[in-house]
Order: sequence, then C-alpha cells, then structure tokens
Amino acid sequence: MKGFDWLLIAVLLAAMPAYSAICPAWTPARAVSEIAHLQQQLQHWDQAYYQQGLSPVTDADYDSLQSRLNQWLHCFSSPQANYSAQLPEQGEHLHPVAHTGVKKLRDKLALAYWMQDRRDLWVQPKVDGIAVSLIYRAGRLASLLSRGDGLRGEEWLAKAAFIPAIPQQINSDRAEVVLQGELFLSMTDHRQAVEGGKNARSKVAGAMMSKQPAPLLPQLNIFIWAWPDGPASMRDRLAQLSQWGLGLAAQWSQPVKDEEEVAIWRDRWFHGGLPFVTDGVVVHQALRPAGKNWRPGEGEWAVAWKYQPPEVSSEVLSVDFPIGRTGKVAVVLNLQPVQLDDKTVRRVNIGSLRRWREIDIIAGDQVTLSLAGQGIPRLDRVIWRVAQRDYPQPPDETRYNPLSCYRFSADCQKQMLAKLRWLSQKSVLNIPGVQRNTWLKLLEAGSMPHLFAWLTLTPEQIATAAGISSARAGQLWHRFNLTRQQPLRRWISALGISLPRKAADALPDQHWNQLIQRDAAAWQTLPGVGAALAQRLVDQFHHAELQLLIAFLQQQGIPATSVFRVGIVENRQAEAKTQRQ
Repeated sequence: MKGFDWLLIAVLLAAMPAYSAICPAWTPARAVSEIAHLQQQLQHWDQAYYQQGLSPVTDADYDSLQSRLNQWLHCFSSPQANYSAQLPEQGEHLHPVAHTGVKKLRDKLALAYWMQDRRDLWVQPKVDGIAVSLIYRAGRLASLLSRGDGLRGEEWLAKAAFIPAIPQQINSDRAEVVLQGELFLSMTDHRQAVEGGKNARSKVAGAMMSKQPAPLLPQLNIFIWAWPDGPASMRDRLAQLSQWGLGLAAQWSQPVKDEEEVAIWRDRWFHGGLPFVTDGVVVHQALRPAGKNWRPGEGEWAVAWKYQPPEVSSEVLSVDFPIGRTGKVAVVLNLQPVQLDDKTVRRVNIGSLRRWREIDIIAGDQVTLSLAGQGIPRLDRVIWRVAQRDYPQPPDETRYNPLSCYRFSADCQKQMLAKLRWLSQKSVLNIPGVQRNTWLKLLEAGSMPHLFAWLTLTPEQIATAAGISSARAGQLWHRFNLTRQQPLRRWISALGISLPRKAADALPDQHWNQLIQRDAAAWQTLPGVGAALAQRLVDQFHHAELQLLIAFLQQQGIPATSVFRVGIVENRQAEAKTQRQ
C-alpha cells in the first residue's frame, strides 16, 4: 500500500470520535421523557442567554449537554433534527456574506493531511469571543451583526458606539466592506495554560445581549479573521486592516509551511501572555472563494486545532462499590471513556458512600472531570442529572472492618480479593505475576474457602480454575510455596495486622504464640506503638477468626524454620541446574 494511502487511513481514523457513543438502555417512553427534560433545560438557557444576556451555565457545559442531547436523538431514532441554539425570532438581519465557521481537527496528524498541497497558509490564535460581522458602506459603519445561524444575525449597531476598538469610519472608496471577526474581552498578559477561559465568551455575550449599554462594552475589542472580498494576498489584507485601526490580526498572524510550525505557535500562544482568551489556533489558506459563495459549514479554507480542555465531560455508565482490604467502602463511577490530557479515563473514584449520597450521582448523569495531582482523574461536578433516579443498592458499611471477610462468601468477595491483592505485593509476600484476575478465578472455582487456602492447593486443583492452564498452574503452585520462607513480620502484614513497619522490623518474636501472649504494655515497647494502637493489636491477635488463620499457618509450618528455608534454597538451586541441563 502506498504511503499516501496509509496516511489517509490514519487521518480518517484520527478524525473519528475516540470512542463510539454508548446509547442508554432506556425504554422508548423513558427516552422521550429524558430527551424532553434536557431539551427544555437547553431552551431555558438559550432564552436567558439570547434574550436576557445572562449565562447561567458555562460554555463548555452547554456544548457538552447539547452534544449529549443530539446523541440521544440519534440513539432512539427521533424524528427531531439535531438540537441547535434557539435564537430569538425578532430582529434578525441577513449577513451580506455568510459565516462559514471552521472545521475542528482532532490532532496534528489530521492538520498535516489538511495542509498537504495547500499553499500560503497562516496561523492565528483562535480568539474566544463571539463572532460578528462589521459592515461599512461608503466608509461608515452601517451594521454590526451577531453571527446568529451564519445567515442571519441580530443588529448590534447601537452598542458599537460604546466600543472604542470598533472604528466608526474607515478610509475606503469601496461601496461596501464586509469584515468578519471575534468580539472579545480584552485581557492583560493572559496565560491560557494557567488561567483558562475565565468564561470570557459568556461575559461578552451578556454585555451585547443586555438591553441597556453594559459597563463592560468599553473593555471589548475586535479581532478580524476574515475579509471575504478583500485583497488576494493575506499580507495586503492585514496591512489594510492595520491602516483602518484593526491591526490585531496583523500582530497575531504568522505564515506557516507545515504542521510542526503550527504546533510551535500553538504551544507558544498557549503558555505565553496574550491580550485575549483563546481556545486553540486557526490555520487559514489565503486563497478562498468570493464572498457570495460562502455558506455555513462549508469553509474548507480554514480549520481549527483546539487546545485540550483542562476538564472534560462524560456520562456515568454505572456505579460500583469496591470494598478495600480494611473494609472501607468506596464509590467508583464507570464512565463512557474520554481523553483527558494523555490519559484515557474510564473510571473515577469519588470517595465515600456519604459523599456519593451528597452529590447524588447515578447511571445516565453527566459529569465533568479534570486531573488532580500526579495525573489522577477527579470528579469536578455534576452538570446534568437524568430525570428518572434509579439508585443502585450500596453494601452495608456496618458489616465490614479490618477483621471481616477472612473467609469467602458472596458478600465477602470484594474485600477478600482486596486482601489477596495486598498480600501478593512485593513488600508483603512477594507473589509475582498473581493479579486480581488470578485470585478471582481461584475464588470462583471454589478453591479458596479462606485467605490462606492457596497454600494447600495442588497444581491439579489450581488447574481446575477457568483460564488457568496446567503449565500456569505449576508456576502458581511454585510461587505459592516460595512464600513459606518469608519471615514472620511479612505474614503479620499479610494478615492485615496494623503493625507499623518500624515496629515490625524491631519485633524480637519468632513464633505466633509469642505475639498472641503479648499484652498492651509489651506492644508499647516497640517504636511507633502508642497506647491506643497497642490495645488494638491485643484485640486483633485475640480475634477468633484471626486466631483460626494463625493456627492454620502454624500447621503449615509458617513461619518456616531455618532448616526449611535451607531446603527451599537447595530446591531452587536444583531447579536452576535442571533448567541449564
């Protein structure tokens, strides 16, 4: 296959959504109800935004919920068209030249494909404001139109007088000059990577929608990114705009030859100080058709490469309640996978049952996520809750504690798995290659009635578990047996006893009976053990279930005697010799 064909396939794949949308498992009746519920909310926000100049929801949250609604309409084959913002019916005016919008590319690879075979390309910051048309007739500002639906917009000419950055007159002998650009809130040394969007677009929209001149108007500025019927050369267009007092575009436009140069400017503008908020970059091709041929959604001569947002939204698919080895019940949301920075996020831990009840999240809800310290995904907020609230049943917290679930049962599977994963760690019994899935297979095979039952399994018994071959069973049996040489302090840790590391290292005892006979005063002689912990250790070593496990370990000769340890070393040496031969 030719290199170009491979590139085309890669770009097509990159342009597709990262993950297929997952449709909710709703009845038709519920789907109708949920769709209507969300649609009414979006309409309410549209009315507040377009008629009252208010912004009760962030731009990102609105866009996310609009996308979710359109997904539901598709999932349930609704006869309704995709939802778009409900623009006011009154006061609309035709744009002399339609606003096309720009296609958003997913990554640098898609940009490279778009730039291929194109010439005279320029990159600009993608200023985050609201799109408008400036219309000059005989050199005088005759109209300031909002973008609207791209064909029609609202007339804001009266407010232009309060925005000093918009020239009321330009020196031009053309009968009509149509300019398209971004009305934005002026900033001083704004650093997008640190400060984010500051909801600047909504503030601009609020000021322009307000019936009375808003105090914010003098702080607005205009970035002209298109002169549809201007000079053919980008340099000539930028030079003329500067002469008219619209020179921002000239200051923030750079010629580029390939995607690498675009990436350099994109990164520089993301971290550098700018006079506006941005959400990416736009790459323009200087050559474009005459303005009369422009149509919404058909602007193939410009594309956007947006910044990765600091937070993303996702839908909750289900709620899990994992139980840790100490009996703590956590709440984990299973999510529709999303990309956050360089991570694919499928799950997020939201903490305790109490917090889950407070924030009220179930399957179907829409949430936003960001990265906390060390790149750990965290829940920021719930932006939408489904109307029908079907709550999953969480475990009973009162039945779990550090000394519960040493024996297997359906209710104890989660905690026992957590205990087994713990004792497999290198710092505890060091059983390499034995993960959660391995323990789960053994539990489901009925081979593990208690926490240490694996010590007595034969290779044949291990092989009865689904998905474990005879060869693998032999390896597991060997690794299980090697744990017998671990010292007493590690077996104490494997039991889940709350003995600090310093105390365990200083422990003089060599046998289980010595530990059981210790009283609180004896425990307090060890470093890091206070009165409260000492009593807890006494209680733990006298716990009936734990004493049964200790008795089992004693029957198994654990901890091993020095003779047994020597035997293990000799066996390992013999195995190594056999393998070499």
